[in-house]
Amino acid sequence: MYSEALEEMNRIYKNFYGNPSSLHKIGSDAEKVLQNARETIAKTLGVSDKEIFFTSGGTESNNWAIKGSARANKKRAPYIVTSKTEHASVIECFSYLETEGLFPEFLEVSSDGLLDPGLISEKIHDQTSLVSFIIVNSETGAIQNTEQLIRSIRLKNPKTIIHIDAVQAYGKIPLNLSMLDVDLASVSAHKIHGPKGCGALYIKNKTRINPVLHGGGQERKFRSGTENVPAIHGFATAADIIHDRMDDNIKNNKLLKSIIIDGLIKNFGRDGFFINSPDNAYEGILNISFPRVKAQVLMQHLEALNIFVSIGSACSSHKNVQSHVLKAMNLPKENIDGAIRLSFSGDNTADEAKRFIEATKEIISVIKY
Repeated sequence: MYSEALEEMNRIYKNFYGNPSSLHKIGSDAEKVLQNARETIAKTLGVSDKEIFFTSGGTESNNWAIKGSARANKKRAPYIVTSKTEHASVIECFSYLETEGLFPEFLEVSSDGLLDPGLISEKIHDQTSLVSFIIVNSETGAIQNTEQLIRSIRLKNPKTIIHIDAVQAYGKIPLNLSMLDVDLASVSAHKIHGPKGCGALYIKNKTRINPVLHGGGQERKFRSGTENVPAIHGFATAADIIHDRMDDNIKNNKLLKSIIIDGLIKNFGRDGFFINSPDNAYEGILNISFPRVKAQVLMQHLEALNIFVSIGSACSSHKNVQSHVLKAMNLPKENIDGAIRLSFSGDNTADEAKRFIEATKEIISVIKY
């Protein structure tokens, strides 16, 4: 977390402990904090604050966007479309909705992990209620041709609701939802140095969507449950900071990625490792593999040196299965078995990148099978 976000959260915990739905003064004081945060998040996304609804994070936002819109439009249009490289919180929602009588379709992607606008256009018809796709892939960093995909969908069926999973994109690349012409978008605080367990869903005005949580009618009767005011304020604080630093962060990530790729080429040769991320990938994610090296073994050896990498997405790595993203890209088994994901931020340094190269060189000489 950004230290400023943590400090601000502590301040809110101490001084604004009222329930924002309460009518007394400490409740209205907390409600003002909540509203200020809503306006901040809305501004960074280029939308109205009335279109921002707070959630517990990206997974809830994705569930609400998909289940809520699919159920609201089920009678009119029961067909829903996504890709095979989505986050688990999207893919499992689509699979679950099949049990409710909807008809999900999972589209193939290219070897770069990209959706074909022509293919998505082919699959849409007058009974397609929803298309959901991720902007920046959480495992490879692949950036979809978002504007082209949206244009293809709108031309084929203007009534189709478009949901984008912007969790990995928000705060990392420029994002204006009004200009993109989407109906729903998911974002999360912990991806931008904010607190875990907090996120938001953008719902374009007049979008037909049902609530998933029922109860007290918070978030304008769309998402019941007392809002986590300190976390939401921390989210907004982090959002302000990361958007101010976006250009510097992008430059830093490019530098780190180039140091690592150049270092790998120097130490292993161009044929001594695989880059699984496509050329157009977001600079803050690099997915790589080494021949005859198991990803989990490499990760554990790096961890012993206080260098932390991941295997696939954190939300699916505990399942100890091959990456569904890399499989959908039809990469060789060797690439998939050895794949690790490196994630960079503005806080990482060139010295850390160099230390990763030196450590990897020593480790791989020992663990190759």
